[in-house]
Amino acid sequence: MSSKKAESVIRNIIREIAQTCLSRGQTLSETLIAFMVKAVVLDPRNQFNVDRTLTKEDVQKLIELCVDRLMDQASPTLNTIKMQVYFDMNYTSPREFLEMQQKVLQSRLLSLSREITDCRAQTREDLQGLYSKIVSYVMQRSNLGSPTDINTVRETTAALQSVFPQSQLATFMSLLKQEKEKQLTQLTLIVSGIRLFNKDTKKGGEGIQNLPAILSEAVPAAVADTESELEGAQRLAWQYTALLEKISEQDTGQPEDPVHPDLLKQALYNTRQHEAFLKFILADIIMIAKEVTRLQSDLMTRMMLLRDTVHSNTTVPTSQVFPHFTAVSSLWAGLEAEMLLLSALTNLRPGLRAFLSAQSLLSPKQMQLLHGLQVPTDTHRSTVTTEERVVVSEMRSCEWCFPENTTNFENVPLQYKGFCGFTLVKKNGLLLPGNPNIGVLKHKEKYYAFSSKSAAYEFACKADEYSAAVVEMAKRRPELIQLLQLHQEFASMTPYSEMQSGQKLLVKVISKSDASIQTEIHPVETNIVKSHEWNEWELRRKAIKLANLRNKVTRSMQTNLSHMRRHSSTQTFLPKDASSQTQRDGESNVPKPQVYLCGLRGGTSAATNMTKVDLTRAVDE
Repeated sequence: MSSKKAESVIRNIIREIAQTCLSRGQTLSETLIAFMVKAVVLDPRNQFNVDRTLTKEDVQKLIELCVDRLMDQASPTLNTIKMQVYFDMNYTSPREFLEMQQKVLQSRLLSLSREITDCRAQTREDLQGLYSKIVSYVMQRSNLGSPTDINTVRETTAALQSVFPQSQLATFMSLLKQEKEKQLTQLTLIVSGIRLFNKDTKKGGEGIQNLPAILSEAVPAAVADTESELEGAQRLAWQYTALLEKISEQDTGQPEDPVHPDLLKQALYNTRQHEAFLKFILADIIMIAKEVTRLQSDLMTRMMLLRDTVHSNTTVPTSQVFPHFTAVSSLWAGLEAEMLLLSALTNLRPGLRAFLSAQSLLSPKQMQLLHGLQVPTDTHRSTVTTEERVVVSEMRSCEWCFPENTTNFENVPLQYKGFCGFTLVKKNGLLLPGNPNIGVLKHKEKYYAFSSKSAAYEFACKADEYSAAVVEMAKRRPELIQLLQLHQEFASMTPYSEMQSGQKLLVKVISKSDASIQTEIHPVETNIVKSHEWNEWELRRKAIKLANLRNKVTRSMQTNLSHMRRHSSTQTFLPKDASSQTQRDGESNVPKPQVYLCGLRGGTSAATNMTKVDLTRAVDE
């Protein structure tokens, strides 16, 4: 079967299941139905062969089984799966949430931004309309007050005119589109900072909420409410765990028992999953509290600097005050983002409570089992088994991790979310929290914690068998896949919303492993030939280019209109100093010519008789 045909079959199955459930009065999401379809196919008790194409009988059987499970509204398993799907569909990490909020804001302002950047106003009325759009853009993007409030509009317009008067619209319209968008963002930050400063000095800021005060009350309240709800979920989980331990010790499971053990285990899974999600939410709220504290401290410091800068001088240069306005606006935007994130996390808790089925199972008859029974907490269980430690010499074939020999021991990622895998298999699905202080087993790059020393020894001897048994148990109880974080073992259980086009109902698990390699640094001296070309077509292109140059000639002409108007430049090479040197120095010496003339003066006769005497020495002397 081709990928497109398989995808069409899956969609038809999901659609038919949704219609059948709708006819019975239940409206279910496609994500939940797709998860249930995969869970039913994986369950070995249903005898579906994923290696062959489903027949019509298999499809009909699959639809009936899925409808029966989805219509069992009293099943804790179905409620747990609904809770998991609800959390996956509604929870996002803080970073993804903030990115999504930015995209929503940009899409909301996209049309207005396009109108401003594409405007070609010429008349006075058009320029006034453009300036009004810029004011509206600043108000909507800053989210400081209602854009329909006349006082807010007046204050924003006055703040904008102080930094961007209407006389600068011509310069603004001459900019490129990207520069216009950048200037709009900068103007929004500056104007928002001015309005926030006016609110701080009680000279304006109408319609702006007091976010620091609101968050100072909302964050502690959210932490307290989440912790209270978490304590209730943990208390209920401890009660179910104690009941299951008592039933397993008494070896009771007859129909006359007040409650069936399997139903108790399903309720325990439901409560433990609720507890895990509440811990996620509480951790994010605590991070919000820390971030809000930091932002409030920075905002107060920046406001003090801004007041000192403005009040100490009569006229303040924009280069000094604008960066403060921009910083104040950015810090306020951070507080708004944390407020939105806190609201989203707070709204998650009521949605999770709608899928709690564990509380309804504790009827008076079941509560009778708890009379006189000590309900140990997870902390108490860890305290009791603190003295138990794995002796490494008794299990030399295994690798054990302890707090004293492992860095960041508390952050080691434990398999099965820290629950004991041995107890899960031996007691047919009982969830007992492991105690890492006993010793953490490292097997095939995975870490396992155990509830007792004997459980650690038993699991270590047959680690692969117990791991496979946990996977088989998860096939029969699909809520354990999310609860115990078995996504690597069930890579085929991809949510329907994340399914890629052409993906089959079940895909094979892709095994991955980390690998590293080390080579000698520069084993051979580098000899890079920059003119080297590995592509023969590139060499052919260069050869054709050189061959064509032989037949080319450069010509130029000049007209009367271009005469003496062409720019020309010349380049000369400056003379360089040159010198030469011989192997040895040589010299020569000749006699200096000397001539003596006598009789030129001092004579007694009227006629002068000169005599020339050559006094030059001979060369060979």
